Amino acid sequence: MGYNSENVKRIKALYEDKFRVASMEADARKRELWEKIPEVRELDTAIADIGLKAVYSSIGGGEGAVAIVKALKEQSLELQAEREKLLTSKGYPADYSAVHYECEKCLDSGYTDEGMCECMKRALILAGYESSGLGKLMQTQTFEAFSLDYYRSKPENYEKMKHNFDTLKNFAENFSSSSPVNLALFGGTGLGKTHLSTAAAKTVIDKGYDVLYVTAVGMLSDFEKERFGVGYSDTDVGSLARYYDCDLLIVDDIGTEVSNQFTVSVIYNVINTRLAKKKSTVISTNLTPAELRQRYWDRIASRIFGEYTPLLFEGVDVRMQKLKAKSSK
Repeated sequence: MGYNSENVKRIKALYEDKFRVASMEADARKRELWEKIPEVRELDTAIADIGLKAVYSSIGGGEGAVAIVKALKEQSLELQAEREKLLTSKGYPADYSAVHYECEKCLDSGYTDEGMCECMKRALILAGYESSGLGKLMQTQTFEAFSLDYYRSKPENYEKMKHNFDTLKNFAENFSSSSPVNLALFGGTGLGKTHLSTAAAKTVIDKGYDVLYVTAVGMLSDFEKERFGVGYSDTDVGSLARYYDCDLLIVDDIGTEVSNQFTVSVIYNVINTRLAKKKSTVISTNLTPAELRQRYWDRIASRIFGEYTPLLFEGVDVRMQKLKAKSSK
């Protein structure tokens, strides 16, 4: 698995801030108690002194050290109980000045003895949704929300779409960076290509992988900015590295971009580099296989038809069916 490195860096920084803020807030509450209830300060000082004596006794060792440390701990517990009783009598929670962590398992560190805490994993998954390029779209375009009923008008369309659904779901649920799979989704608009590729992206992100979802136009815009920026060289991928290195790249609407030598070269380089690096890629297009072969270099077409599993989407535009059903109510 490979969480997006920038997300990991950012989330770790957030956890460090959470831990620091929680400690600062606890110190502020303690100072408040010391000002309002002087007896609390006296108890805290006494408890701290006992703690130091216990440490020195443990280090010094010698005959009777264990008994001394045990007695000191008992004194400390008695004073802590007295402190808690004092706080509650003044209307404060017994743990008012304790550090209050958002996650009691990892104490806001992000890690437990077993490794990364579940809370950090969730934070990285949510960050992955945003960095994937899909954001809120994943809330509605899931496998569970995809209905095959819209394809039942023709049995052959239904069977193809069921195959496509099963293929993409199986691809996502069994995704592994060590076993690359490449898919090419062909079909007209409104037939579910974006929905199912979004559902696949969400499932793969939930498994802890780095996913980048982008339209062909958006991807080429990124490359154009880098290409015509200051200090560009053909070997410098710069901020574009994620196109080559993410665990799963999904490029939507191949064929809608302006076609010229530069854009075709970019598409070839991305596809070819990811194949060489054994990275999974999913592309979708409104072009037919014949149109795609005619539009792009033979080198691109041969790699897609030779290295990608084609999935043909057929049926009646689902969005139009939904609008028609809504207007008839």
